[in-house]
Amino acid sequence: MDGTLADSGHRQHFLEGRRRDWNGFFSAAVDDPPLPEGVRLVLSSAERCEVRYLTGRPERCRRDTVAWLAEHGLPEGRVYMRRDDDRRPARHTKLEILRRLGREREVRMLVDDDELVCDAAEQAGFAVVRARWAKPSDALKDAQEREGRT
Repeated sequence: MDGTLADSGHRQHFLEGRRRDWNGFFSAAVDDPPLPEGVRLVLSSAERCEVRYLTGRPERCRRDTVAWLAEHGLPEGRVYMRRDDDRRPARHTKLEILRRLGREREVRMLVDDDELVCDAAEQAGFAVVRARWAKPSDALKDAQEREGRT
């Protein structure tokens, strides 16, 4: 979601400094503008594939996340989120979910903005589209890797 479909740039300030405000960061996600490149990709993919959404957002954000997808006209699809208490890096949580999905059905591609997630998925044999259309955030990268929050 963040950095792939949703532009989370306006809320990066919650992650800067020594004390990160995770509640503020996730609460502000409802105001994320959509990223046109990601939206085009999911809409065109939905013509040929079943869409599933894989996000590092915690489960407590489900209602806002599903509402955001609908508000922006994105295709319905199952949303996979991390458990609220899961603090592993995204490359571990997302790869675990991808592998589980791969046992159930063909996974045609993963679209993600996190290079470490993309590297892990490629090494595991999944096709990857690297979402490089959002401005990267060092604070978010650090939080994903060290704190396992998104």
